[in-house]
Amino acid sequence: MDLGLRGRRVLITGASQGIGEGIAEVFAEEGAILHLTARSADKLEAIAGRLRKAHGATVSVWPMDLNEKGAPERLAATVGDVDVLINNAGVIPGGNLFSTTDETWRANWELKVYGYINMCRTYYSRMKAAGGGVIINDIGNAGERYDADYIAGTTGNASLMAFTRALGGRSLDDNIRVVGVNPGPVDTSRIYKLLKRRAVDWYGDESRWEELLATYPLKRPAKVREIADLMAFLASDRSGYTTGAIFTVDGGIASRSSII
Repeated sequence: MDLGLRGRRVLITGASQGIGEGIAEVFAEEGAILHLTARSADKLEAIAGRLRKAHGATVSVWPMDLNEKGAPERLAATVGDVDVLINNAGVIPGGNLFSTTDETWRANWELKVYGYINMCRTYYSRMKAAGGGVIINDIGNAGERYDADYIAGTTGNASLMAFTRALGGRSLDDNIRVVGVNPGPVDTSRIYKLLKRRAVDWYGDESRWEELLATYPLKRPAKVREIADLMAFLASDRSGYTTGAIFTVDGGIASRSSII
């Protein structure tokens, strides 16, 4: 399916690995003009080189720590206007109220929660002035399935869900669509770190993390492509009436509840 994304300017944060790299791959296949940012210059350059060779993609890399004060504004001033912004930078580690330190909680919220908000503030204004655009926030299903053993993440993701719905509720008045995607467990290095943290909290033994895979639908995490393909569709004009909504891709995990 041709999604009509050829020539669209797409900025992806956290693009040096995992879901971010997968998103870049899909948009490169669709012929988009890519702007990739993350802290690791070497990883970004390697991905850009691969995408140019495999898809003939136009790719620019902008190594940057979005945690630094004024970083979103500096990035926008350098990259310029884009048609699609995908907020993907930042991960929040697992742990309960007592195993998650205040320092860890604040540092990871600074990049993911406040980072998304600041990127939206910066680029919404630019998109409005340019006549429109699309913002996609990669959030996470813990925001709708409250988890005491992932307390910093579940609280932060719930905040970003509310933010996305609030901003997207009126954004189409400015010809801007704001949507969120809530992946559940995804086959990246991050999910295995979370599983090991959970194995410690539940069993007192990190090595038992593989036992937790049996609880997943299909006994596996989602494939990166299963997340990235949805984002490409949401960015396209085929999804032109979609805003202020969150799309959950977790094999039904968030809906596995019962009144009995």
